[in-house]
Amino acid sequence: MIITKKFVTKKFRTWLLAFFTAFISLATPLLVGSAVVLTSCTTEEVIVSRLTIERIQQRGKLLVGTTGDYRPLTFREPETGEYWGFGIELAQAIADSIGVPVAFVRTSWPTLTADVLAEPQTFDLAIGGITITEARLATMLMSEGYLANGKTILCQTEDTARFHSLADIDRPDVRVMVNPGGLNEQFANQNLTHATIIVHQNNEEIPSLIAKGQADVMITEITEAPWYVQTDPRLAAPLLNAPFTHGEIGVLMRKGQNDLLDMVNGVIRRMKADESLQRLREKYGLMP
Repeated sequence: MIITKKFVTKKFRTWLLAFFTAFISLATPLLVGSAVVLTSCTTEEVIVSRLTIERIQQRGKLLVGTTGDYRPLTFREPETGEYWGFGIELAQAIADSIGVPVAFVRTSWPTLTADVLAEPQTFDLAIGGITITEARLATMLMSEGYLANGKTILCQTEDTARFHSLADIDRPDVRVMVNPGGLNEQFANQNLTHATIIVHQNNEEIPSLIAKGQADVMITEITEAPWYVQTDPRLAAPLLNAPFTHGEIGVLMRKGQNDLLDMVNGVIRRMKADESLQRLREKYGLMP
């Protein structure tokens, strides 16, 4: 039998087609599985997650958003522009771990979320009295909690016996002052339907306005109230040990920065373990 070149070519092509058909049939489940893994996160998320810390190091500084109006967590001295506070020192510890200096970027409570999500990016993370909430976690990342938080009040010392509960505050003859755009205003609107709510733009001015009698109560946090009680004898926090809410303060950042989030959590855990976080709380008179 004479086997022609044409016959061999035809036979080889038939065999090759059968081989690839079988290969594709066997490999399809594996390829589909790989596709699922790859599409579990977007290309943008992978790039951002992998490059966040590298990008900060290449820039040469960590950009930290902070309000600068929340003693003793974050405060900006108006004369010098210098920042100080518990959160400011924590931000410095994070920057030290990355190996770069820190630069602070002014934000505000009404614009905080927009500033975190802004394009181009305004800062790498935000710090200073930011409570961990489900609403924030739905659109952004937050670190592990590093400081207990909860709603309480400031009032004049002479009114200490006047306020024993939220019901005592929620009365038509009580003037309650809050700063705009944050959880204090939200809490007041949700829980005080009878009191007169006064929104004052500058959070740092409210304690002195309470001390002067321009309002009866300031809705604030257990992190902020002790500072003003210690520094101004006209002020009292009669419900400090019985806050209306319970939560924790964390570091806020945009989604996709998982490597930065891991580093921040590592800094917080280390500072808890070596008790430097506790020493920082004691330095600023803060509750655990």
